[in-house]
Amino acid sequence: MALRISALTLTAATVLSAAPALAADDASLGKDLKATIALQGMPCDQLVETKRTGDSDYTASCKDGNRYHIFVNPQGRVVVQKI
Repeated sequence: MALRISALTLTAATVLSAAPALAADDASLGKDLKATIALQGMPCDQLVETKRTGDSDYTASCKDGNRYHIFVNPQGRVVVQKI
């Protein structure tokens, strides 16, 4: 179980750290953020808006009304918080 969580964290951290390079391609960024939300077990049927608010820091709005703050905390872990 710990290995799975570590792999999940690594995958999500890779997605967020690579996101600035993908910023030009909003479709790819949206897919990456949606995958990160899903990997954290949060519901999101379809992303309708994403906004970069800082380095490895994003807000995402879903069609179902859910909104999330996605960021990397000081310990290097990816965090998805419902807004």
